[in-house]
Parts: sequence; structure tokens; C-alpha cells
Amino acid sequence: MKVNVTTLESSTAGELELADAIFGLEPRQDLLQRMVRYQLLKRMAGTHHAQDRSEVNVTGKKMYRQKGTGGARHGDKSVPQWRGGGKAFGPKPRSHAIDMPKKVRALALRHALSAKAKAGEIVVLDAAKVADGKTRVLRDQFAKLALDNALIIDGAELEIGFARAARNLPNIDVLPIQGINVYDILRRKKLVLTKAAVAALEARFNGQNAGAEARQ
Repeated sequence: MKVNVTTLESSTAGELELADAIFGLEPRQDLLQRMVRYQLLKRMAGTHHAQDRSEVNVTGKKMYRQKGTGGARHGDKSVPQWRGGGKAFGPKPRSHAIDMPKKVRALALRHALSAKAKAGEIVVLDAAKVADGKTRVLRDQFAKLALDNALIIDGAELEIGFARAARNLPNIDVLPIQGINVYDILRRKKLVLTKAAVAALEARFNGQNAGAEARQ
């Protein structure tokens, strides 16, 4: 699959061949849904906590005598039915994370990239660099490229001026190639990859394929 390479100044910088094994798959919605669910559950803090009857600070004295009151028999006030008592079956700290095989996670990333490619929502930049690190300059450049809602993926190291200029723009995310993930790809309309990011993705997946063949 060939795509045009552009610059931030909206000029053409040649063409680039995208690997069909990464960008040419038929997207599977079920796989993308599983991956998004995996990511969202994994990032939940799981620090919710409610006090049960052993943790509330109330008297342990019996409320009134066992018989002769004409009412129900009760013990201390820590039981859930009384105000100030502990909560029955309340939430406790736990991990919400679910398991997902590493190979399936890698496959889901390829399907997310393929989904963007199929929808025509991939833009390849020659480089993500801005001279003076000014948000105003970058905003004008993005306006010419029609990038108002985008995820921008660069190589292993972000250019400091570009990252500083982009962080003030709404609906624009910038990540190094190590941070690329399915959820962020799908939540933004456009996926912007630099040439360095494309090369890193191809090296990453080619390395995984070579490793799998070696194990076989």
C-alpha cells in the first residue's frame, strides 16, 4: 500500500510503501473491542473501599435487652441496617485487569492500524519538528493539513519543541513509538505517523515474526 508523505508545511515529500501485513488486514471489530476493554480495565485504580461491620467506629454495646421490648432482637450498631453501620458486601481494593495473550495484543494493534488505513485516516509526515516550539505556528500548520483531532506517533524520541507546541492543542495527542496503543488510535479521528514511526513499526513486527519462526 502506497501513501503520500507530506510535511508540516503541506508540501509533498514523496511516497512510502506501507506493509500489508501491518496496514492491509481486514479489521476485526471483536478483536479491537477486546483490546480496548483490556486497556481500560488495566488502567482502573481499583482502590475503591467501603467499611464493613468490623471496620466502622461504633459502640459494641448491645442496643437494648434481648426480650421484653416488643421489637426485633438486635446486637450492636455495626450491622448494615443501622445508620453508621458497616456496608454489606461493599467494594474492596482489587485489580480489575484481565489477561490477554501478548500475540493477541500485537495482532489487535495491527488491526487498529489496518482499520485506520482502510478508512483513509492515516497521514504520514516526513518529520515532526517545529522550529521555535510555538503552539500558534503548529496550530496553523495543522489547520492546513486538516488535523483537528489526531494522534501523532513519532520515533523513539520526541522532538522537544514539537511536543511542547502540541500539548496545548485540544484533541491532539503526541506519543513516541513505544506508547502506541489501540485505544488512543481509535479515540482520535486521524492517525499521523512519521517516517521514523513507520520504520519502527515495521522493525517491531518483523522482529516478532522472525522470533516466532525461530521458535518453531
